[in-house]
Amino acid sequence: MRTSGRILLSDASGAATIEYDPTPAFRSRSERKLPQGQLQLRSEINTDEAGLAWRALNLNWLPVGLLGIVLSATIAWTDFSLEPITFAVVLAIAIVLTLAAYGSALIMPDAADPKLVFWFGTTAQILVVTAIVGPLSYFANALNWPLQDQALLLIDRTMGLDPQSISAFFNDHSGLASYLNVGYGFIKWPLLGIPIILTMALRFVRLQQFVLALNIALAVTIVISVFVPAVGTYYGLGLSPLERFPQLDSTNYAAQLRDIVALRAGSLRHLDLLRLTGIVSFPSFHTASAILYVWAVWPVRAFRWAAIALNGWMIAATPLIGAHYVIDLIGGVAVAAGSVLFAKHLFRYLMLESWRRKASPVPGTCINRSSA
Repeated sequence: MRTSGRILLSDASGAATIEYDPTPAFRSRSERKLPQGQLQLRSEINTDEAGLAWRALNLNWLPVGLLGIVLSATIAWTDFSLEPITFAVVLAIAIVLTLAAYGSALIMPDAADPKLVFWFGTTAQILVVTAIVGPLSYFANALNWPLQDQALLLIDRTMGLDPQSISAFFNDHSGLASYLNVGYGFIKWPLLGIPIILTMALRFVRLQQFVLALNIALAVTIVISVFVPAVGTYYGLGLSPLERFPQLDSTNYAAQLRDIVALRAGSLRHLDLLRLTGIVSFPSFHTASAILYVWAVWPVRAFRWAAIALNGWMIAATPLIGAHYVIDLIGGVAVAAGSVLFAKHLFRYLMLESWRRKASPVPGTCINRSSA
């Protein structure tokens, strides 16, 4: 519950109650000192916010590492391979950013700029995890689980939504289709922009929650795609978009079809990050990412409506440009919502466990202990 702008958290037994201020409140220099061994940040920020975000930044490497282990095992035990130069360049950039973040935080803690620490550290994690899940999505499809296009198409039609009618409408209104084509490509840029926005707004905890939710959503999407592989609406309808809907840009669908057919035939096993395309149909990660992007920047009022407009644009483009079934979008919303809820509950648990173990309160925080 809220009390004077702060939040009171209690564990299940009621043995510990924590008053935690999630907003980036400013404090005096004398109130900023953290316990020995923890990040001491130069800027005058809420030490609760910085301390929790620092622990979360470290913990967020765990899902990234686990996905990396899965990818390494896939490369080692299957006939898949990665183009080494492209992958090495991405990893090198991530390593430089990681060294910059942890170097300033651990070697020069008194001089560390928290905005740079969390910006560089989080961007490194995003670069690594996105480089990992692309190849994993290809491996998932290559497991050759039966294609589910007809089942997904049936669900859409049961809901009264026919992909063919949707495509025909936009083919007759090609100006709208061109507008949507731009929106579909919006998925990449927020991954770089959100760390900047949230660090500049001193929303360090929200940034770490976003990264955790993103990691969860990516992992869940890959797992589901193993059992619900699909090519896309045009494949389910059994028609060629170039012949039937010549005014629509079917470039993304053509790339999906090309790679999925090659994967399932066993002819595509060498993967280049620069040539990978989105081949997951259900759930739609374009939709999941749009929800995550809006949620991430929601506390920053200046970006709320821009985030809603841009990400709504991307979701609207997904059925047409990405050849997604409508049920794919619903699945993407469910994945995003579940990932956000899990991330928030995990952070609540981390706060409770972290502060309950302390024998004395950190300056600037308030911990009240009482018997159940």
